[in-house]
Amino acid sequence: MSTTAFDGAGVSPPSTARTTNDLIRRQNLSAVLSLLHSEGTLSRTQLGTSTRLNRSTITGLVAELIELGLVRELPAGAPTGRVGRPTLDLQPDDRVAALSVRVEPQAVTVALVGLGGTVHARLRHDTSRPPTPRRFVQIAASSVEAMRADMDRHYRVIGAGLAVPGLVNANGSVLVAPTLGWRRDPVAARLSDELGMPVTAGNDASIGALAESRFGVARGARNLLYLGGALHSIGGGLIIDGTLLRGTSGYAGELGHTVIDPRGRRCVCGRKGCLEAEVSLGLLEPLLGRRKLDEDELDVELGVVRDPAVLREVARQVDVLSTALTNFVNAFSPETVVLSGYLGVLLSVSRERLAEAVRVHPLGAEGRTIRLERAHLRSRLMLVGPAELAFAALLADPAGVR
Repeated sequence: MSTTAFDGAGVSPPSTARTTNDLIRRQNLSAVLSLLHSEGTLSRTQLGTSTRLNRSTITGLVAELIELGLVRELPAGAPTGRVGRPTLDLQPDDRVAALSVRVEPQAVTVALVGLGGTVHARLRHDTSRPPTPRRFVQIAASSVEAMRADMDRHYRVIGAGLAVPGLVNANGSVLVAPTLGWRRDPVAARLSDELGMPVTAGNDASIGALAESRFGVARGARNLLYLGGALHSIGGGLIIDGTLLRGTSGYAGELGHTVIDPRGRRCVCGRKGCLEAEVSLGLLEPLLGRRKLDEDELDVELGVVRDPAVLREVARQVDVLSTALTNFVNAFSPETVVLSGYLGVLLSVSRERLAEAVRVHPLGAEGRTIRLERAHLRSRLMLVGPAELAFAALLADPAGVR
C-alpha cells in the first residue's frame, strides 16, 4: 500500500502523451469538484459564475463527474410555479468517503467522512497513556473493523488520512512527536499495511489550517495563520498565497516551539520558554481543580470563574500569547488569524487583548485589516481535517483516481 505525507501526493504526473485539451479538461473537473466539495450544494449557473466556464462546458464536466460517481443532482427546493423543468442543484456524492484518523496522548479517534465534509460515523478510544506506534495501529485498525460492515455496504472508501501532533516527513514517517514519545517511526506505512489502503499522514496543526480554510471561518483566505492548542502542545499551520506552507521535508509551522522567554519553563523539546510551555491548559487545570475538560466545558468554567489565582494565570498566558501573535503577524503578514482548541477559549475570554496584539502592535498595522477568529469547526475540526489528506489526489484529478 502507498503512504505519503500531506503535499498533494498521490496524483501521477501528467503524461507527455496527454493533449492540451485533456489537461485542461482534467483541471476543470478538479475545479468543479473542489468547489462542490467546499461549498456544498450549487447550481450549474453558480458553478459557471465561480469558475468562469461557459454553460456548455459546465454541463459536460458535470455529466462526467456524475458518471464517475462523484457528484449527484437533486431537485432544488419547492416548485416555483414557473413553466418548464425545475432547476437541478448539484452536490458532491458523500458516499465517496475517506477514513479520518487522529492520534493524541489520551485518545485515538477514527471517523468516516464523505465528500463535502459529511461525518458519517466516528469512534473514540480513550487511552490511559500515550500509545506506542504499534498500539496505535492496533487501536485504529480495531475501530475501522467495527465500521467495516457499514463501510462495505454503503460507501466507496478511497483511503485514510492521519493527523499526528508532531513532525511528519514526505514519506509519512514521524520524525518526532514529543507528546506521544514517538521518534523516527514509519507510522503511516504501518497503518496502511494494517488497513489495506493508502494512508496519507500530516501534522495536526497544518491539517487544522487546511480544514478551516476549506470549511470553516477562514474559507477563501489566501494568507492564513492558524494556531491550535491541545492539553500540552501548540501547533501552527500557515497558508501563504493560497498554498499550505510545508518547508523542507514538511516541517514548517512548528510555532509552538518559538521561544518567548529564554528563562521560562522547560519545554518537552529541551529548551526553555517555548510558547507551548508557557501557554498550556495543563498549567491551568490544577488551579481550576478539574481535569480533562473539553473545549465547551472550559468555555463555561472560564466564563464564571472568580478565583484570583486562576484569573492571574489566564492573564499571564494571554499576555504571552499576545506577544507571540505580534511576532507571527510581523513575520507572515496574514489576512486572517485563527485560534482553535485551548487558544480559542483564551480568545473568547480575552478578545480585546489578543485583538490588540494582531491589529495594533505589528509593523504597518495601520494600513491593513487582520481578522482574528476562533476556529469554526470546533469538535469537527479533527474529524474532517485528516480526511482532506485522503481526498487530495481525488480532488486534484477526479478522472485519474479510482
